[in-house]
Amino acid sequence: MFPESLGGLAVLAGLLGLCIGSFLNVVIHRLPKIMEQEWHAQCTELRGEVASTAEPLSLAKPRSHCPTCGHQITAIENIPLLSYLLILKGKCSACHAPISSRYPIVEALTGLLSAYVAWHFGPTLQAAGALVLVWALIALAAIDLDTQLLPDSITLPLLWLGLGINLWGTYSDLPSAVTGAMLGYLALWSVFWLFKLATGKEGMGYGDFKLLAALGAWLGWQMLPAIILLSSVVGAIVGITLIIATRHGRNVPIPFGPYLAAAGGIALFWGDAITHSYLGLIS
Repeated sequence: MFPESLGGLAVLAGLLGLCIGSFLNVVIHRLPKIMEQEWHAQCTELRGEVASTAEPLSLAKPRSHCPTCGHQITAIENIPLLSYLLILKGKCSACHAPISSRYPIVEALTGLLSAYVAWHFGPTLQAAGALVLVWALIALAAIDLDTQLLPDSITLPLLWLGLGINLWGTYSDLPSAVTGAMLGYLALWSVFWLFKLATGKEGMGYGDFKLLAALGAWLGWQMLPAIILLSSVVGAIVGITLIIATRHGRNVPIPFGPYLAAAGGIALFWGDAITHSYLGLIS
C-alpha cells in the first residue's frame, strides 16, 4: 500500500479512535460504579434483605450528565475533543463547573494511538486486533488509576480474544500464546505469594495476574520478559518520584496496571526489536 493510502487509513482510524475514546470515558467512569452496585446487590441477597428497586446503572443509561448540576449532555456538547476545547471550554454549559481534563486526554490519546496502529500495521487483521487491544489497555489503565481495580469483565474477554486471534498466528503462534497466558498469570502470582510470605502483605491484586496473562495470550510468552522489565522499571521510577517529589507515603499502594498496559503497548509495536536487542546484549 502507498504511503498516501496509509495516511488516509491513519486519519480514519484516528477519527474512529476519538469516538471510541469518548465511549471509553463512559466505561472508565461507570464500570467501577456498576461493579459496586452489583456487589451491594449480592450482599443484600445473601443477607436476605429486600433488593433496591432503583434502576440499575449501565453503560447506556442514564444519559451522560454533569455530576454537579445534573445537566444532560447534548449532542453538540458530546463531540469528541472539539466540544471540550471549543464549545464548553472545559466547563459545564449550565453551571460552569470545571470538567476534568481526563476526558479530552483519553479521547486524544485513543485517537492518536488508533492512528498509529493503522499506520504501523496497515489494513490487516493485526491492525484490527491491535485497535481492540489498545482500547482495552487504555480503559484498564485509567480504571486502575482511579480505583485500583482491573475488572474481570475486560481482562478475561481480552485473554480469550488474544488466544482466539492467534489461531491464525496473527501476533504469535497458538502454542506460544497459550504458554504466554499460563506463564503471564503464574509469574505475577508467584511474586504475589513470595512477597506475602516474606512481608505478610499483599503486594498486588489478582487483576494484575489476569492482565499479564492476557498480554501473554496476545503477544506470546517471548514478550513476557520485556513486558515485565519495562513495567517494573517505569513503575519503580514513577513510585520513587512520587515518594520524593510529592511525599507519597511508602505504605500507600500504587496501581501496577497502568505500567503493565503501557509495557504491553510498547511490546505490541516494538517488542521484536526490544527482544532482539536485549538478547544480543546477553549473548
